[in-house]
Amino acid sequence: MASPDRASSLGGSPEETELSITLTLRMLMHGKVTAGRLGSALGGQHSARITISEGSCPERITTITGSTDAVFRAVSMIAFKLEEDLGAGSDGAAAGRAPVTLRLVIPASQCGSLIGKAGAKIREIRESSGAQVQVAGDLLPNSTERAVTVSGVPDTIIQCVRQICAVILESPPKGATIPYHPGLSLGTILLSANQVRGCSLPQAQG
Repeated sequence: MASPDRASSLGGSPEETELSITLTLRMLMHGKVTAGRLGSALGGQHSARITISEGSCPERITTITGSTDAVFRAVSMIAFKLEEDLGAGSDGAAAGRAPVTLRLVIPASQCGSLIGKAGAKIREIRESSGAQVQVAGDLLPNSTERAVTVSGVPDTIIQCVRQICAVILESPPKGATIPYHPGLSLGTILLSANQVRGCSLPQAQG
C-alpha cells in the first residue's frame, strides 16, 4: 500500500522528511462514486496522481500516489465529498453529520503491525482519531491483501488514515504481494475448473 522514497530527502527536519516520502494508497470504492463524483471532489488537485481500475464491476480500486501531504489532501477531499453526497441523500433531515466509510486495501503482511500485539495498536488508533477501524479477517479474493474499513466523520477519518499510513510506512510488506482486482471472480474460476474436470473424468474412466 505504501512505498517510501527517501531519495529526495536532504537531511531536513523529520516533518519535512515525512512530506518527501512517496506514498501509494489503494481504496476500494463503488464505481459510480469513483467515475464521476471523485473527479468533482478532487477539482484542481494535481499534486497527487489518481488512477481508477477499469471494469464494469460494482467496485473499483482507486489508487492515490504522491507525497504524503498530497495523498492526505486527496483523501480529505474524497471524505468531505462523500459526506456531502450522504447529506444530499438524507432529504433535508437534520440528523447531524452522517458517518463516512472508506475501505483501504492493504497487504496482509502489514496488517499484523496495524493491529498490534493483542490489538493494542488498532485500539490506540481508534481512541486517538475517534474513527472506527476494522481489519478484515479474510483475504480479498485471489489476492494477498485485506480490506481495512475506516468509518467516521471526515475529520476523524483523515486523522485515522494518517496514523494507518505511518504504521504501514514503518512496516514494509513482506514477500510478494498479489494485488486485489475486483473484476476477478473466484466462483467463476472454480466453476470453469469443475466444468473441465467434468468433461475429462468420463474419458479417463472409459
